[in-house]
Amino acid sequence: MNLELQRTDLLPARHYLGGEWCEARDGRRLAVTDPATDQVFAEVPDGGAEDARQAVEAAHAAFASWRQVPAKRRAQILKRWNDLVLAHEDDLGRLISREQGKPLAEGRGEVQYAASYIEWFAEEATRAGGEVIPAPVPGRRMLAVQEPVGVIAAITPWNFPAAMIARKIAPALAAGCTVVCKPAEDTPLTSLALVRLAEQAGVPPGVLNIVTASRERTPEVVDVWLDDPRVRKITFTGSTPVGKHLARRSADTLKKLSLELGGNAPFIVFDDADLPAAVEGLMAAKFRNGGQTCVCPNRVYVQAGVHDRFVALLAERVGALVLGPATDAAAQIGPMINARAVDKIERHVQDALARGARAVVGGHRVRNERCSGPHYFAPTVLVDVRPDMACACEETFGPVAPITRFETEAEVLAEANATPFGLAAYFYSADVKRIWRLADALESGIVGINEGALAAEAAPFGGVKDSGYGREGSVHGLGEYMHWKYLCQGNLA
Repeated sequence: MNLELQRTDLLPARHYLGGEWCEARDGRRLAVTDPATDQVFAEVPDGGAEDARQAVEAAHAAFASWRQVPAKRRAQILKRWNDLVLAHEDDLGRLISREQGKPLAEGRGEVQYAASYIEWFAEEATRAGGEVIPAPVPGRRMLAVQEPVGVIAAITPWNFPAAMIARKIAPALAAGCTVVCKPAEDTPLTSLALVRLAEQAGVPPGVLNIVTASRERTPEVVDVWLDDPRVRKITFTGSTPVGKHLARRSADTLKKLSLELGGNAPFIVFDDADLPAAVEGLMAAKFRNGGQTCVCPNRVYVQAGVHDRFVALLAERVGALVLGPATDAAAQIGPMINARAVDKIERHVQDALARGARAVVGGHRVRNERCSGPHYFAPTVLVDVRPDMACACEETFGPVAPITRFETEAEVLAEANATPFGLAAYFYSADVKRIWRLADALESGIVGINEGALAAEAAPFGGVKDSGYGREGSVHGLGEYMHWKYLCQGNLA
């Protein structure tokens, strides 16, 4: 299967600053590798502090005019962007699969998912109203209106390079904000392609700016944005340690923050669950994108009465998964993003096996004629997993399902909540009373009840505890990019 693009200008391989495609000020370049082969196939600028400052200058200069553009006009531009994204679904899907590694069907699916956020916030742009407040005395009128926050700095991850850009930039533009963006160093090309289409859709110069940078130079870029008081909000998806660093460094300029951070999602199967449905739910939630999603189940708890049957059903499904590159039409699980990711997965599995867990399926790296690169790990099912094992304490971010047997609802609820994280949680049960007990008691921002596929543009996405704060998607996602202004006029009587 060929992953080459039909429209080659979707690979600008440059920064986009103030409406111009340009190189880094110091001329440095960053190599982009294909996870399936570990071979370099493109280069982009490796930006630094000067590029970051130029981005802020452009965004700040554009804000005054962009905020005054009528909401209907901003919505029209976003709708054109949405139409262009969908029109280029094949090219964008190929690009995602090439630089991120996911199977092509998932790459195309991500394009549709990304477009759903652009369309949603295009429509929400015209609905951001205000409030008329009843006055406590005659002769006074009291109003509350929403205004754009200002310049937004968006820092996006590699696992969904199109969807995360759309989920952050679309509401910012809809609200009337301008944007500076730093995509993940592993997957900058999809972000640049989306910006190219936004430019074609009519986003004015300076409203959307993007700086690509290596892992080593990312702090240099982001520190400029953290220190600049003209940047009024940071939106970040990534690890909890980095999110906490951004929160601390934002304090001096009191920036608004949206932080979608790490997870350690429990997936609970009770004795009364529909087992085939629970297996399918776990397959969808755990093995999408090779387990490299923040809402992946990281701890699977199965009640003793159905444990063995569930494991047998799951092992059959996982053992049948086809591992391979996106160029292989049969592939269902692609390579991991890089060597660090594979090393972490292997460390977690080896730790579990050394402490008494058993691998029912998988449990090892894969390298063969089909999977010729170094970044493949076999889809894995572990049993007899204990809470003190690394795979139960840390986010594995790979195709590993660690299963723990439990006896009672009280026991599993305590285990599920015994983590500093609280992004997503899942459970399967037919007991209506239990469903509402668990839904209330689980310490998580998102709960899947007899459902493994959670994400939707109309729903608020985000976590609690060390999984961050703020919400993306839904009407609440637009509000994250606006603040309230109270207007009071007196002496009208």
